[in-house]
Amino acid sequence: MHTALDAEDARALAEFYRQLLGLRYRPGDEPPTDGTADDADWLVLVDADGRRQLAVQRTDVLPRSTWPSTEIPMQMHLDFAVPTPAALELHRVHAEQLGARVLHDRTQVESEPLYVLADPAGHPFCLLVGAL
Repeated sequence: MHTALDAEDARALAEFYRQLLGLRYRPGDEPPTDGTADDADWLVLVDADGRRQLAVQRTDVLPRSTWPSTEIPMQMHLDFAVPTPAALELHRVHAEQLGARVLHDRTQVESEPLYVLADPAGHPFCLLVGAL
């Protein structure tokens, strides 16, 4: 169905991936517009056809991965492919503007240039040039 990620602030992480991946909220999961508190604890992001792509669930405590150290391992990560090195740079910049931070730069490896980034909740993910 989808991958679910934990976050201390479910809305903030859902919003990061919504903007990064060009997704939208499942009907009913949109942020409130009437001034009420946003107490979302489970949000689903869907593609343009309404297919589930990613979910975010609130948790009280989420220790951040210390990757590349193994003190607190990744446990999982997401890979996102882009078609060209130029697109890789554009997507890295966009991700950083949304709150991601670069953990590792492997763009000098011609066979598969990539960045490992951490999303705002600390989950590592990769942007790489690869087959789409």
